[in-house]
Amino acid sequence: MFTGLVEEIGVMRRIGRKGEAMLLSISASRIMDDLKLGDSVSVNGVCLTATTINKGIFTVDVMPETYRSTNLKDLQPGGKVNLERAMAAGGRFGGHIVQGHVDGVGVIRSVQTDQNAVVYEVAPSNKDVIKYIIPKGSVTLDGISLTVVKTTETSFTVSIIPHTLAETVLADKKAGDTVNIETDILGKYVEHLLHFGSQDTGRRGGTKRELSRDYLAEHGFV
Repeated sequence: MFTGLVEEIGVMRRIGRKGEAMLLSISASRIMDDLKLGDSVSVNGVCLTATTINKGIFTVDVMPETYRSTNLKDLQPGGKVNLERAMAAGGRFGGHIVQGHVDGVGVIRSVQTDQNAVVYEVAPSNKDVIKYIIPKGSVTLDGISLTVVKTTETSFTVSIIPHTLAETVLADKKAGDTVNIETDILGKYVEHLLHFGSQDTGRRGGTKRELSRDYLAEHGFV
């Protein structure tokens, strides 16, 4: 599990490809202090496992499912990536719960300056992702924990402070570029639990119902 607070920017040193499988070699400094084989590392918001560690460079495998579901396929040697080690149990929880399980890729529609902040508008490729994104809620973009400003039926905006821009790869992103999106885990679990078994009529005997105020009241949520 991660917090969405990027620890440092790493540099892609080598990218091996075989079909939709990849082997990434990444150079870093800060996260190498206590990184061990088998440790989880968030690379642009994707939870990956360190498979080798040698002289400031670690490698991770990218399986086909991850290749298809994220923007890691677009990485090039020399490119930069956000890095975060898994959260330590005794550490401060400065962001929000981030699993490193990307829900989909988004395209940056616009980048606009708002006094001391920069506002990014992002359109998820998978429109179903929007229902999990709410104003003033949390969202993760390329592994960065951010607060949602507003949403529409097809996009949402986040406002970035100068420190976050300086410490992450967002500073290099422009309109048309892609970002990995992970929505807040809470909404996904609530939806799953409310609808669990509703389509398995043979075992549960129910039929699918829409999430409504009456449904929530019936189950004690309001």
